Amino acid sequence: MPPDAQNPTRRRLRWPYVALAYGCVGIGAIGVVVPGLPTTPFLLLAVWAASRGSERLHRWLYSHRHFGPLLRLWQEQGAVPRRAKWVAVLLMLLSWLVLVRYSDGVAVPLVVGIVLSTVAVFLCTRPSPRKLYEETDSDGA
Repeated sequence: MPPDAQNPTRRRLRWPYVALAYGCVGIGAIGVVVPGLPTTPFLLLAVWAASRGSERLHRWLYSHRHFGPLLRLWQEQGAVPRRAKWVAVLLMLLSWLVLVRYSDGVAVPLVVGIVLSTVAVFLCTRPSPRKLYEETDSDGA
């Protein structure tokens, strides 16, 4: 039994992390099939929450056939695939343009534009993977 298991405060805090992790996995899974809904940010949040609430879910995410390679790339290289960067930036731009078109004022589009621009700059400055993770697995490395 882990040392924290005896701590009642730690046990109480575990369940919100578990709920957040499973919720983010669910939204991320929906994002795989729904255009415009990002998957990666929700999976990164799920991994973070799972690491604090459920070691079993944390291991499952990293060993998952579809989610695992992206998460391992992020963990090992801090890398985001080039295609994911392009898709994310284009969808953020499209979302912002829709917001500008249907917004009555300027304050909300301005604030959202600043936030989305910051996220886009952060995302684009992340390195692309040095190698595709599948190539690493097949080489036995």
